[in-house]
Amino acid sequence: MTAADALPRTVPEPVVVDLDEQGRLRTPEGVPVPVGQVAAHLARRLRIPPWATDIHVYVHGWRTPPATAARNATKLLGQAVRLRADRPGLYPGLADAYRPWSVVVRWPSSSRPTLGGYRLIRDRAHAMSADGAGHAPYVIGHLLGYLDAERADPHASAVLANRNGQYLHLVGHSFGGRFLCEAVQRAAEPPPVLSWSTPYDSRRPFTVDSALIFQMAAPRDAFVRQFAALFPSPGHPGAPLRGPLVLTHSRWDRATGFWHLRAEGEPGIGHSGAGPAPVAQFSTRLLAPEAPYPQDVLDHRVVNVNADRVYRGSRLTRLSPAGAHSDFLRPESAHLLLTLAERSR
Repeated sequence: MTAADALPRTVPEPVVVDLDEQGRLRTPEGVPVPVGQVAAHLARRLRIPPWATDIHVYVHGWRTPPATAARNATKLLGQAVRLRADRPGLYPGLADAYRPWSVVVRWPSSSRPTLGGYRLIRDRAHAMSADGAGHAPYVIGHLLGYLDAERADPHASAVLANRNGQYLHLVGHSFGGRFLCEAVQRAAEPPPVLSWSTPYDSRRPFTVDSALIFQMAAPRDAFVRQFAALFPSPGHPGAPLRGPLVLTHSRWDRATGFWHLRAEGEPGIGHSGAGPAPVAQFSTRLLAPEAPYPQDVLDHRVVNVNADRVYRGSRLTRLSPAGAHSDFLRPESAHLLLTLAERSR
């Protein structure tokens, strides 16, 4: 048996966290969890296995049934595991191990494929976190805070990993990316909703090693108007994202093209890529699984990835209301995800 033969080729079922329309955590029986009990509930539910090397928090997008959300996360990570097993030479940073463990955050994203349905889910994704009324920042904050509490102090080393070599990655699709940005940013604002109690200016920051959002349903200037605090600035050095924010886009995406244009007056990030941003950004294209990403391509605060060649959908889906909006479950996507995990080392 070769070393490649010994590499795992499957991933375990994800741990599922369910939220309601207000972003409130629910138990497996559907009972809302009071805010004061969120941390204890997550501590019971999210016991990070010692064998895990990478923790992926996945949030799905528009019109995604709960079972499909968990299945999509498993498929994407399964593709990544098989790529690493089939082409270990492409990922030298993962030579020791890559054993992902995932948490899937599910939320009610179903609506009719109409302009009204699009606006409904857009407003719901915002309301879950806006103005302190939604509980999503508490849920996401405690989730990331709990995971981070299991890791080493990020100030102790330039490599953000604990003694077990565990890295933390965010993965979102569509409104799931918008939801993630909104909730993570809100969770990082004072008053703190994280579990540690040191003052805001000096407390440990989020230690998110990478964030990858497929076909984000948000305005192109969202990182200027809505999510500027995700990134470090002279007045905000402790930003929640420590690694790159990577965003895919495709002109075949009708959901963030046609529907976003009608709902918000311009195409969205998932169709045309991010526009203005408070930090330097870079544009590249989605590569085939056999083509390695140069380091200087991904080593930026914001990376726009053109996926026109890959996220095209079929002839039927191109004419559907969403077009190729959900055509991201491909080996090329897994290759990008796996590369980000490798570069976090």
